[in-house]
Amino acid sequence: MSSIHDFEALSIDGKPVSLAQFKGQPLLIVNTASACGFTPQLGGLEKLHQTYGARGLVVLGFPCNQFGSQDPGSNDEIASFCQLNYGVSFPMMEKVNVNGAEAHPLWQWLTAEAPGLLGSKAIKWNFTKFLVGRDGRVIKRYAPQDAPEKLAADIEAALA
Repeated sequence: MSSIHDFEALSIDGKPVSLAQFKGQPLLIVNTASACGFTPQLGGLEKLHQTYGARGLVVLGFPCNQFGSQDPGSNDEIASFCQLNYGVSFPMMEKVNVNGAEAHPLWQWLTAEAPGLLGSKAIKWNFTKFLVGRDGRVIKRYAPQDAPEKLAADIEAALA
């Protein structure tokens, strides 16, 4: 796989989503959780979606239960939680694993393309973020504690 556009995932309601449909658009891909200290970042991600969506940015949330079992609910429960508590209107995908042998192929690719601290390919915690350019290549990886609003300059550059 040479770009993000080579991948497919399932939406939170179980429908196949070809990431090729986002060719020419920057993506912000995030592993989310409903019961994490960083969960309020869903509001910041929604704000990025509202601010930059009309200019082409697509935020994609991938729920994950691999860190402290902080997203144990069903896909339906997660979707309701995100919408009711944070007004999430950006696309949420089906719950996935981001680490290990069962990691979704997209996440295997993302971590290989943009390793973390000291070259680690593992995702350390919920709300790790990847900014992907219009060309489908990873621009930058962000740590869980990097607040969405701190990504604005990089998003602006990706949209330019």
